Amino acid sequence: MEDKIKELISQCDDELKKVTGGNADENEAAVQDIKVKYLGKSGKLTALLRGMKDVPKEMRPVVGQLVNEAREKMEKRFSDVESEMKKRLLEFTVRSEYIDITADTEREKTGSLHPLTLVENLIKDVFVGMGFEIAEGPQIETDYYNFQALNIPKDHPSRDMQDTFYISDSLLLRTQTSPMQVRTMEKKKPPIKMICPGVVYRCDDDATHSPVFRQVEGLVVDKGITLCDLMGTLECAAKALFDENTRIRFRPSYFPFTEPSVEVDLTCSSCHGDGCRLCKGTGWMEVLGAGMVNPKVLENCGIDSSIYSGFAFGFGVERMAMIRYGIPDIRLFYENDERFLRQFKG
Repeated sequence: MEDKIKELISQCDDELKKVTGGNADENEAAVQDIKVKYLGKSGKLTALLRGMKDVPKEMRPVVGQLVNEAREKMEKRFSDVESEMKKRLLEFTVRSEYIDITADTEREKTGSLHPLTLVENLIKDVFVGMGFEIAEGPQIETDYYNFQALNIPKDHPSRDMQDTFYISDSLLLRTQTSPMQVRTMEKKKPPIKMICPGVVYRCDDDATHSPVFRQVEGLVVDKGITLCDLMGTLECAAKALFDENTRIRFRPSYFPFTEPSVEVDLTCSSCHGDGCRLCKGTGWMEVLGAGMVNPKVLENCGIDSSIYSGFAFGFGVERMAMIRYGIPDIRLFYENDERFLRQFKG
């Protein structure tokens, strides 16, 4: 019996030695299998205890002691093996999860707002700070709101198919956000002070024009509004959008919905008026059109032009962004080139 017990202990040790290397998870499972094989309810050592009935009565205490000693040795052996495995697993985990805080690492790329969004948000902040409200409207407009109500005659070039995306004879993709000025004047009595930013569509595509672009138009209607109010408003906005040294000039122009009408130029943001390639040596950049609201437009909206007057202005967000950042080609905004977009943060 004593020889059988020694043989079991030896076999158990041999099996443990074979599985104490390699994958930690697999080793742990193998050790548990061996433990059950020798010490489990149906294990080999347990089987010896069950065979005690065949041992002579006078030998049973001796055999029982030998079996118990063998169990203690095996349990200690399993405990030592399991402790060693846990230690090795901990060392492996520490090594695999070690982070060298002194090592050079590639910085995680973070997103940012698109430059057009940055500029449009800035424009909104500037005009809201001046007391303007923000209005938005449909991108699919009727001929009436896009043209007729704005005093644009049927023979005006902007109505041609090569300039406007028509959906039907009476529906089109808006060419400007001015229709929201008309809708606002129809629904609200003066005083009115609003801007309407949004996407507009025109049949145009080159380095400085896009068939789809963003526009911001503004409108002020009240008693006693003059051209001086328009000039002061635009000068304050220009200094806020660019810098305090920005100068502004007005040139006579013509728009069907304003009378008188003006084109507005700013000193070049690149050369500050000295002349450069961006401004073609003039020192000035054309930025927007504006003027006093044509009395016919006021009357079309149910506003008495003998009592109220107003001014309106409109400019492209892309144009403002090109001037602000010195960007020569409008198509750069739409190419989704990360090298270009990463330069803008906000």
